[in-house]
Amino acid sequence: MSNQTDNIQYYAYWLRKNIKIVLLVIAGLIVIFTSVRTVGTEQEGVVLQLGKYNRTLQPGLNFILPLGIEKMHKIPVQRQLKQEFGFRTESPDTRTRYREGDFSEESLMLTGDLNLGNVEWVVQYRIVDSYKYLFRVRNAEWALHDMSEAAMRKVVGDRTVNEVLTVGRQEVALTVEELLQEMCDEYENGIRIDQVVLQDVNPPEPVKPSFNAVNQALQQKETLINQAESEYNKVIPRARGEAVETIELAQAYRIDRVNRSKGEAERFNQVYAEYIKAPQVTKKRLYLETLERILPKLGNKVIMDEHGTNVLPLLNLDQGKLKDVLNEN
Repeated sequence: MSNQTDNIQYYAYWLRKNIKIVLLVIAGLIVIFTSVRTVGTEQEGVVLQLGKYNRTLQPGLNFILPLGIEKMHKIPVQRQLKQEFGFRTESPDTRTRYREGDFSEESLMLTGDLNLGNVEWVVQYRIVDSYKYLFRVRNAEWALHDMSEAAMRKVVGDRTVNEVLTVGRQEVALTVEELLQEMCDEYENGIRIDQVVLQDVNPPEPVKPSFNAVNQALQQKETLINQAESEYNKVIPRARGEAVETIELAQAYRIDRVNRSKGEAERFNQVYAEYIKAPQVTKKRLYLETLERILPKLGNKVIMDEHGTNVLPLLNLDQGKLKDVLNEN
């Protein structure tokens, strides 16, 4: 017991004797811990001296005035930040988990045709001016949140619910991005909007089945239209090709018939001119040429004297074939 008392007395004596050194060491540690600051590679350090902006520090090891004379705010100027509306991401792992809760106050919107839509979107942005971000707008994060919601409600309110749900989603996102950037430039909050992404757009839960039925009907309509256009593209060109082919064949037939008729007419004129010059010779030549065409088609031939009347009833002549040949000529 006496040894413990002696140790305590010894430490008290040493402390009284070296109190100045102890105080200087403590003061030095306080100065070091309150003056040395590290700025990350994606950050800028904004230094306030007695509450007033003084300077901006770059990444690395930096020093400020200790004991609260200067304070530093680290601003992630090289990092892409985001704000979520209508939902909150709890764990962005391989399988994303979302926080449970009701965020309909910021996502439920009235469209231009007086319908309701549940719009979920993400605003991706960067801080490009740390001074404006801290001092031009009070609480720039919440101000950006309110501006994003106002811009989305304005754009959605100018469109029908079908446009927002289907074909107009990309246009809505681009319009909100442009409008939100204009608002950031006007308020000089030091923020640049990188992208606005419509995460999901759905009708309210009570009317969701009806909307789904309408969408299915529209999709079926588009499918039938595409099928009809496909059949049209198959049938119409083929029919046009067949029509062109028929017209060309008809024109070829017309030209052939006209040329043949002209040739026959020219031949007849030539024959007629020769007939005028020598009618008897031409008549005899035509007669012989006609017999030359007919006689090979008669088959067996019997040549007899014109006065042999007693032989004719005994001849077995093919009268039908003779009549056909005469009719053909």
